Amino acid sequence: MARIYPFRAWRYNPSAVSLQDVVTQPYDKISPAMQQAYYQRSPYNLVRIILGLPELFDAERGESVYTRAARDLKAWREQGILTQEKAPCVYAYAQRFKVPGTEIVKERRGFIALGKLHEYAEQVVFRHEQTLSKPKGDRLNLLKATHAHFGQIFMLYSDPPAASRRCSTRATAPPKPRSPTNTAFCTASGASATPPLFACSRPPWPTKSSSSPMAIIATRPHSTTQRSTLLSRSTSEYGATSLPQPPYPEAAVMMTFVNMDSDGLVILPTHRVVHSLPGFDPAAFLRAAEQYFTVEALPEADATNYIDTLKAQQGTAFVAVTRTGAFLLRSKPEPIAAALANLPERQRRLDLSHLHSIVLDRLLGLDEEKVREQTNIRYLRDAAEAVDQVRRREADIAFLTNPVTMEQLKEVAFAGDVMPQKSTDFFPKLLSGLTIYALD
Repeated sequence: MARIYPFRAWRYNPSAVSLQDVVTQPYDKISPAMQQAYYQRSPYNLVRIILGLPELFDAERGESVYTRAARDLKAWREQGILTQEKAPCVYAYAQRFKVPGTEIVKERRGFIALGKLHEYAEQVVFRHEQTLSKPKGDRLNLLKATHAHFGQIFMLYSDPPAASRRCSTRATAPPKPRSPTNTAFCTASGASATPPLFACSRPPWPTKSSSSPMAIIATRPHSTTQRSTLLSRSTSEYGATSLPQPPYPEAAVMMTFVNMDSDGLVILPTHRVVHSLPGFDPAAFLRAAEQYFTVEALPEADATNYIDTLKAQQGTAFVAVTRTGAFLLRSKPEPIAAALANLPERQRRLDLSHLHSIVLDRLLGLDEEKVREQTNIRYLRDAAEAVDQVRRREADIAFLTNPVTMEQLKEVAFAGDVMPQKSTDFFPKLLSGLTIYALD
């Protein structure tokens, strides 16, 4: 059974700071330029906790980004920069945004609550993609130092219960003043999204027990104790007046729950950029690739044209950009089937399985460990930047891909399988700093 809990979040005090000056993108989406800009925006910007500048600390005196983060969090709580809700709440969260590369405007609605943690063996939660090693270690160190969660794991569910519908409706309600019933409203901007946040202290779930099916996916790695890619199918049962709580603080983490069947859910592709390969020869690579793919040279163009070509393909395909030109690679069914015979059929239909198992591993020598440790690979949302890195000779080859579909994601995850790292890029990202879950 999946368990969801309201909680007493620590939130920025609107009388002390302006929210748009202190919230941030998730730590792993903050570029060095964004990091500097966040530092200059406010002395209380969350970046100082979730992604501090190492050069500001004296390592010889035992200082680190983690010890400083813990000191800042303690000080901000004592100074009233952060204040805690008086009663447990579930927070409705809506983001209105423009879909990248289009003029289409969508709204994604969800709610922030605590979610109970489960071992995969319990078959309550299921991951949908592999994770990277470095982010998990970094987030675990931050958690140990601060005893708090600052970002939310992104969870998806199917067949939404009344809880999400009620909170999603309240998220667009007119602003109301803070009152004894513990109602609060605020707005924050970031990355083409303007998300209202609304806290409701009454349980938003049905007055009678509900047994509607539920599916949850989480896609944000935080620590080795927080499952980074999870999927759950179960039921929820809460009464109108009950406020269930986890048995101890570490038994649950802060999550944002979004309906996977909603029109507001957008998945973008994540492109692969491979660099620092010793003696990489584009011509030799293409000759080797012809064993598994048809290789078609593309006219010199910008990344938008390459993406448009890719979108028009019916089968499995991706674009390889080298210093000598760009090429459309389309999988040959029989050689690919033989090479991927050890994978389930649902995985063999994924573009990224072909790219990782055949191209990265067999043709370029990047095995699972090198991919997991990001030894020779970068992951970029921006196709133009991926192409430019090759043309600026900062990389050997870039692979542009189509996005994974929601149906593919559900099929693989519910079967207990996992896709390659960075298979999904949900847009927009969840802002960090709207709510904080402190364990003490």
